[in-house]
Parts: sequence; structure tokens; C-alpha cells
Amino acid sequence: MNGAVLVLNTGSSSIKFTLFDTGAGRQQPDRLCEGQITTSGGGVHLRANDVAGRTLLERELPAGDDHAATLQTLLDWLAQTFAGLPLLAAAHRVVHGGARYIAPTIIDAGVLAELRRLIPLAPLHQPHAIAAVEALQHTPPSLMQIACFDTAFHHTMPEVETHFALPRALTGAGLRRYGFHGLSYEYIAGTLPSMLGAELAAGRVIVAHLGAGASLCALQAGRSIATTMSLTPLDGLAMGTRCGSLDPGAVLYLLQDKGMTAAAVADMLYHDSGLLGVSGISADMQTLLSSAAPNATEAIDLFVYRIVREIGALAAVLGGLDVLVFTAGIGEHSAPIRRRVCDGMAWLGMAIDASANVAGGPRISRPDSAVSAWAIATDEDGMIMRHSRRLLGLGSHR
Repeated sequence: MNGAVLVLNTGSSSIKFTLFDTGAGRQQPDRLCEGQITTSGGGVHLRANDVAGRTLLERELPAGDDHAATLQTLLDWLAQTFAGLPLLAAAHRVVHGGARYIAPTIIDAGVLAELRRLIPLAPLHQPHAIAAVEALQHTPPSLMQIACFDTAFHHTMPEVETHFALPRALTGAGLRRYGFHGLSYEYIAGTLPSMLGAELAAGRVIVAHLGAGASLCALQAGRSIATTMSLTPLDGLAMGTRCGSLDPGAVLYLLQDKGMTAAAVADMLYHDSGLLGVSGISADMQTLLSSAAPNATEAIDLFVYRIVREIGALAAVLGGLDVLVFTAGIGEHSAPIRRRVCDGMAWLGMAIDASANVAGGPRISRPDSAVSAWAIATDEDGMIMRHSRRLLGLGSHR
């Protein structure tokens, strides 16, 4: 089946997209182009590049265009630019799939209704993915839409890992730990055997997905057994603008004693906390690393401390640690953060190779290190495409 799949990652102010040739008759699909639709300053900017980074399209769209109009412009351009390669499906990264969706699924009215029900659990992400799905419903009805969930990879966690110590009735109603960044972790888990060898890849592995959103995942035999995010993408590590783990009493204090509304508290925890809140300067790690301000240093110290602390907790769950993998924006590109995290793991026998770390790896630990450390680029879009090929009947997603 010759054709293309459009992978969409929709946020509050941007839609990132990648177009793949399905690769019918071949082992792997081809990445044809990628780009972004950005809303800022009252305008909408559409950009697309080829795989070599050359600009294929730069276009300003009317400020009043909604998702439907903007995506239609993109679809029209794709149809013209890649004529003869029909669009077979649009595949969406969806942050929350709840307990029901443990695998990618074709979107129908029932799936869409369930995704709406989950909006309170991922208010920063879920509404925007739904908006893109609804916008594409105005395109010809033959276009299949696929949802790939960031929670699905973690359905292998043992039951004890999913529980909060809350009344059982609440747990039964879905108030439990889910975990996120699953598409990234799934990609890394699938990559490790070819890089590390099957035996080491199947051992005790912690993957550190460190970006604007950040989390850790403990893998055993390539399967998720514990992770730092839980009910929502707000929990766990300190992040760019999100607070990470927080005493629930702090939220009660803000509501009851400070008189803040629930909406104001949510806005602060999601948008004004983390690196930005502690530093008062920026949510961008590179900006903070370049700053001499004491608050920037304190924000970085807290970011690293929480990572090292949670690695210790996950190593306890695993019964030790064989491999640590850094991935995502900070994990892949920030040698100083990798070095500081690895230095904090000296008690586990971690010994970093300073030159390899500065060079970006992929292996960044010394040969005599008891823990093997790596920097590996993730590819969530590629993972979504693999799942899409399977749903299109073009073979396994592995």
C-alpha cells in the first residue's frame, strides 16, 4: 500500500509534524519532511524542511485561522508537493490514554469521547491533540486517524507501582499512577539491543528522558516496571515549568490559607514552577547554565538532585543498575547535566568518560564503570510511524 502518514504532535501554541512514506514493500519507511505550525503574536507561521534541513516551505497564514483551516493548508501543500503519494492516515501523539488504551488505536467517536473524559488528567496536552483530531474530521472521511499514547508503554508496571495510598473506591475510579513519555521509552527500549547487545539491554536499565518535560523509567527485560510521573505529567522530577513531586498539603495550603483558586494553583504548578519558578530567569537549561545568577545555579542544583535521588529509588526497585540512558533535549545535548548526574551516581560504581561525554557519546561511561552510561537520541515520531504501519497492515511496529 503506497502512501504517506502524517504524524502530528499538537501543543498549545504549535503543531509539530512529520510526513513519512509508508515504505510499502520495504523494511523501513522514509521520512519525507518535517516542520511546525506556530502561533505567536497574533499570527500563524507554517514551516517545513526536508530531511537534510533545507527549507521547503515558509508561509504566514491569516491570524484568525483555526486548527481546521491551518491543517487544511498543510494538507493542500503536502498533496501538491508529494503528488502521487496519497495520505493514508494522520497519527497523533496523545499524552493520556488512561487505563483503557494500552496500545495504539484507530480513532472513532467512542475513542474521541474517552479522550475528552481524560482531559483533567492532562490539561496541558490533551485538549490540543483532541482539537487536531476534530479539525481533521473535516477532511475527506477516508483519512484514517490513529492515536498513539504516552501512557501505553507503562501498562506493564506491576499493580503495586500503580497504586496511591487512597481509598480503594478512588483507585477503582481511575485515580492511579499511569506514567508518561512512553513513546520515547518504547523507542529507546527497542534500540538498546542493537547498541548494547541483547543481554545487557534486557538487564536493569534506567532511561532519563530529560527535556522541558522530564521523567525517569526503570526497564527490566525492556519493559516498564516503574516511572517517576504518575496520574498526570506534573509529578516526579522538576521540569522546565512544572513543579514535579509536591506535598499534597502544599496545594491545600495554597487553596485554604493563601486563598488561591484551583485554576490559579494549576496554572502556577504547570506554567510558573520548575526551572523557571526556582530561577526566576528561564525554563531553558542552556540559558541557566550560561547564567552566573545564584538562582540559576540553585535551579540546576535542584534539577540534578531530584534526578539523582529518583535514580536511587528506581535502582532499589530494580535491585541494582546495569545501564543508564540519557535522552530527549537536555539528556541528548547537555554534557554538563549528564556529568553531574553521573557524578552523583558514583556510589553505584558509575565512572564517566569525560571526553566521550563532551563528544556526545553514544557511550559516555568508562570501560571500568560498573554502570554503563549512554546518550541516545529518541524518536517519538518514528515510534508512532512504526505503530501506524502495523495498523495499516504494513507489518510489525518493531
